[in-house]
Parts: sequence; C-alpha cells; structure tokens
Amino acid sequence: MSTLRQFSEKDKNYFAYQARQNYLRQQMSVYGELDAVKLREQQALAREQTALEEKAAAIAEVERLKALLARK
Repeated sequence: MSTLRQFSEKDKNYFAYQARQNYLRQQMSVYGELDAVKLREQQALAREQTALEEKAAAIAEVERLKALLARK
C-alpha cells in the first residue's frame, strides 16, 4: 500500500509540475504578445511624429516661398 501511495504522490507532484510549466509558458506567450503590441504602437507613434515634422517643414517652405514672391 505504501508503494501505491508513493506512486500516487509522485503522480500528483508530476502533474503539479506540468501545470506550473504550462502556466509559465502561457505567461511568457502573453508577455511576448504585449511586447509586440507595445513595439507596434511605438513604431506607429514614431511614423506619425515623422509625418507631422515633414508637414511642418513643408508648411515652412511654402511660407518661405510666399515671402520670396511677395518681395518681388
């Protein structure tokens, strides 16, 4: 009977270990996805900022050209 209990305890321990490992794998997957989402958001923000800077530069150039034409 004690041998049977030992096997039963080993099984319980093994299944608990497997459950912990599966949980950790799931958490790593979730964290990986969150990191990917954050990276995509940062990239989108950087692209938006670049577009705004280009637009501001274009407006400044138009104003410069208008000023040149007004002088002539």
